[in-house]
Amino acid sequence: MSSLLMLLSLLFTSSVAASSSQSFPVSVGSRSILRAIVNNIGGDRPDFAVDLTSSNFDAVLRETPVTYAVVEFFAHWCPACRNYKPHYEKVARLFNGADAVHPGIILMTRVDCALKINTNLCDKFSVGHYPMLFWGPPSKFVAASWEPKQDKSEIRPIDDGRTADRLLSWINKQMGSSYSLDDEKYENEHLLQSNLSDPGQIVRAVYDVEEATSTAFDIILEHKVMQMINSDTRASLIKFLQLMVAHHPSRKCRKGTADILVNFDDCYPSDILSVNKKELAIGSGKSGLQNFQICGKEVPRGYWMFCRGSKNDTRGFSCGLWVLLHSLSVRVEDGESQTTFTAMCDFIHYFFVCEECRQHFYTMCSSVSSPFSKSRDFVLWLWSAHNKVNERLMKEEAALGTGDPKFPKIIWPSKQLCPSCYLAQSHKNGGDGQSDWDHDEVFKFLASYYGKMLVTLSKDKELLEDGGDNKTPAEDLGTSTNPLVVPLGAALAIAVASCAFGALACYWRSQQKNR
Repeated sequence: MSSLLMLLSLLFTSSVAASSSQSFPVSVGSRSILRAIVNNIGGDRPDFAVDLTSSNFDAVLRETPVTYAVVEFFAHWCPACRNYKPHYEKVARLFNGADAVHPGIILMTRVDCALKINTNLCDKFSVGHYPMLFWGPPSKFVAASWEPKQDKSEIRPIDDGRTADRLLSWINKQMGSSYSLDDEKYENEHLLQSNLSDPGQIVRAVYDVEEATSTAFDIILEHKVMQMINSDTRASLIKFLQLMVAHHPSRKCRKGTADILVNFDDCYPSDILSVNKKELAIGSGKSGLQNFQICGKEVPRGYWMFCRGSKNDTRGFSCGLWVLLHSLSVRVEDGESQTTFTAMCDFIHYFFVCEECRQHFYTMCSSVSSPFSKSRDFVLWLWSAHNKVNERLMKEEAALGTGDPKFPKIIWPSKQLCPSCYLAQSHKNGGDGQSDWDHDEVFKFLASYYGKMLVTLSKDKELLEDGGDNKTPAEDLGTSTNPLVVPLGAALAIAVASCAFGALACYWRSQQKNR
């Protein structure tokens, strides 16, 4: 009897160990693709490569913001595949996960062809041996296939990647990079792409704008010390949400913000007056609004791209928030400039938790003596305010040594980024006087940089997701909804429809209560 119990115990232990060593496929509904790396139950070592199946293959590769993807087709019963896994993981460690050394560049994935669910997927890519690796832009894998003699395909087989060193060497040749297996997080600052002289880098910032929007919204809901949404701040938050619905550069964030606004009154009623009512409303509102993802279910992703610093505690959220504010400013019309100015100032004053920063920003807001009547004036004011912040932080960081050595604060834009922004007679690097700038050229640069150029990458991705709808890029991203130019007839129709919908909703609720 004792020997039987011992045998059962050994079988149970071995089954637990086997299950703990298995990798689990990433869920498409998770809040982040690259953060969804499942730790082993035994706690030995996490798998960095993301396991895909036919059910989430297209969705994951469509959603990821990275530039390139590597897909390994393997079979779990294959001894060569098991021996190759440590090599593949060494490379995946560099690019995958929230603690990746070089995040947001390459997504390392794998597909187990021994699973029946993946049979058709592996056949589509003509997998004839294991392991078999492919390289290409993630979007090119979506609903795609590959044939050995296929010409002009952006999906390429990796023919020399049988060890970690050879695989990384192959990747470096394709990208012109110099990544090393010994790289550690933030160690190789020279590998970071500079934003100072390459205007094309701003296309990566649309993901950081989404990240900053989601982070700011989470801070508002999660702040433990003070309840941020109350009778004094409610109207200001609504105005900023309305601004984002109309002019946020990301369609996902516009849609998510609209969903929040539709349900805002239910979560935070306008009659928050007494302390008890306020606490009650805030308690119910928090749980209600947390059910909404303001920029979609995959955001926040847990990392930064354009706004990534060379140190873990530099740039990031503050950079992303500035890009958001600038991108909103260049999208408003003349008639909206003053209301947008007020909405931004109040949002920073009430909801930005860095005390010194928000006070300094609100002081600059309070110094504006006359209302803005032109969007150009508002865009240039925000640009000037940003430079004043940079000038102040420049001195503090130089004295304390707390700045980012790769991305020091500068008076912006630099001459490399916008030569025409500087007057011909100016010889200063950034200039601290108004006479150094050609304001017409600065405005043109800001409108292009934070306008069409910012959404270029996101525009292409969203058009792909729409499956080639007949929407024009301007309708989709470049030009956001402007409530001031809606025709009167359409506005009346919308108002009538809204009232009718509201009446039906009230009637339905009363019937439910009676029941």
